[in-house]
Amino acid sequence: MDLVFNLLPASMPHWARVGLSGVTCAVILITFMALGPILYVYVETKVAGFMQDRIGPKRVGPHGMLQTIADAIKLMFKEAIYPAGADKKLFILAPCLVVLGAFLSFVVLPFGSRLQTVDLNVGLFYVVAVSSISTVGLIMAGWASNNKYALFGAMRAAAQIVSYEIPAVMSLLAVVMIVGSLSLQDIVRAQAGGLSHWFLFRYFPLMPVAFAIFFTAGLAECNRTPFDIPEAESELVAGFHTEYSGFFFAMFFLAEYTEMFVVSAIASVLFLGGWMAPLPVLQAIPLGDFAIGLGPLWLIAKAWSLVFVMMWLRWTLPRLRVDQLMYVAWKVLLPISMTLVVAIGGLVLWHPTANGFPWDRWVGWPLTALLFAYLTYMIVAARRWSGRRTREMAA
Repeated sequence: MDLVFNLLPASMPHWARVGLSGVTCAVILITFMALGPILYVYVETKVAGFMQDRIGPKRVGPHGMLQTIADAIKLMFKEAIYPAGADKKLFILAPCLVVLGAFLSFVVLPFGSRLQTVDLNVGLFYVVAVSSISTVGLIMAGWASNNKYALFGAMRAAAQIVSYEIPAVMSLLAVVMIVGSLSLQDIVRAQAGGLSHWFLFRYFPLMPVAFAIFFTAGLAECNRTPFDIPEAESELVAGFHTEYSGFFFAMFFLAEYTEMFVVSAIASVLFLGGWMAPLPVLQAIPLGDFAIGLGPLWLIAKAWSLVFVMMWLRWTLPRLRVDQLMYVAWKVLLPISMTLVVAIGGLVLWHPTANGFPWDRWVGWPLTALLFAYLTYMIVAARRWSGRRTREMAA
C-alpha cells in the first residue's frame, strides 16, 4: 500500500491518495484470489490424472486448459436453489463469510520488502484471528440449510478447525520466540542471508518438526485429505455445502483453494524465508542503475510448491475417521508442539544456543539437494512407467 501511495501524484489530497491506494490493493488481491483457484483446479485435475494413470481434462482448449474456466462460467450462471425451510439470509451470508475469512489474510502477506498492503506489528496474530471467521461461516451454512447431514458436516468442521488451530498456534510460537516480533516482515528479514538462515533449518531437527505440525494443521483447517471429514461424501453426501448450488457452491471451493495458498504462503514466510531467495544473488536482476526484485516470484513459487504437496497428499493418503482425527490433534500434535515451545524457548534464552545450534548452517543445502534429487528420480521413474504402460496398452 505504501508503494502505491508513493506512486500517486503528491498534489492529490492525502485522503484521496490513501483511499485510491487502498482500492488499488483490494482490486489486485481480489483478482489474484479469484483467478488463482482456476489455475489450482486445473493443476489438481492434471496431477490427479497422472497419479491415477488417467489423462485428465483434454478437450476444452489446448490440453484442457480452458476446462476450469468453462466450469467457472457454468457455475456463475447456474440457478441458486434454496431448500424448503432454510434460513435464506444466513444461507446466502454463510459462503460470503467463508470467502471473507480466506481473503482477509492477504492484507498482511508480504510479497516483497514493500509489496504488502499493511505491515501490522501483530500481523501473525491477525492472520490467526481472521482465519477463524470461516469457521462461523461453515457452521452457519450447515444450520441454515435445514439438513441434518449438512449440520453434521458443519459440526465436524468446527470441531476439526478448533482442534487443529491449537497445535498450529503453538508451532507458530517457536518462530515468534526466535524473532521476538509478530510482524511478518520482521520474520522474513530475520531469515536474510540465504537458505541456511531459514527457520526450517534452525535448531535442527526441532524446527522441521514445528513446520510439519503447522503444515499438517493447515491441511486440517483447509479440509484437505486426509482431513476432509466435513466433506466425507460416503457419509454426509457433501457435508456442510450439501444444499448449495450454482455460484454459492463455487464460493466454498474458491475459499478452500484460497486458504490452501494462504496456509502455504504463511508457512513459506515463517519457515522458508518468505520472499527471500535461497541465494542472495538471486534476489534481484540488475539492469544498469536499477534492479528488478524477484521477491514476489520467490514467495509465490514457495507457496505453490506447498500447494502441490497438498494436492499430492490428496491422491496418496486415505481419509481418517473422526476419532482418529481428534486423536491426532489432541494426543499427538498438541503434546509435541507444547514440548517444542518449551524446548525452543529454553534454547533461545540460553546464551550458547541463542542463535541456533552450531551445525544448523551445514544441514540446509545438503538436505535440500537430497530432496530435489529424490523428487527428480521419482518423477523420471513415474514418467518412464507411464510411457511404458502406454506402449503396452497400444500394443
